[in-house]
Amino acid sequence: MSDRYLEQRISIKFCVKLNKSASETHHLLKEAYGDEVMSRARVFDWHKRFKEGREDVRDDARSGRPVTHRTDENIQKVKDLVCSNRQLTVRMMAEELNLDKETVRLILKENLNMRKISAKVISGVLKGLHGRIFNEQ
Repeated sequence: MSDRYLEQRISIKFCVKLNKSASETHHLLKEAYGDEVMSRARVFDWHKRFKEGREDVRDDARSGRPVTHRTDENIQKVKDLVCSNRQLTVRMMAEELNLDKETVRLILKENLNMRKISAKVISGVLKGLHGRIFNEQ
């Protein structure tokens, strides 16, 4: 799974090498990444780590259960289920597939680019079509 903040940690490391303060670094990241910027606390934490000599920009491994719920197999199961009945709720899909509701929601949103409109899950491709239809009327 890709690390969404890896690029920002590389940028923080670069700013440390340029002797930028943690505040300056956070300001530059906000300017570059907008709403997708990591939190101020995370920026300060990583800034401190790099200033103390850390070289690796990858996040530390964590103990606990590995993230295996958003597998290709589960993504396909959710896709097949939603295509067979677009009126199913996230809760109903989660129960049917024996998955957590949040897992199903994330698969729909992030992997399948789908969202819920009027109790029906539709493809992200249809979002633009929906807007055009109502704008023409």
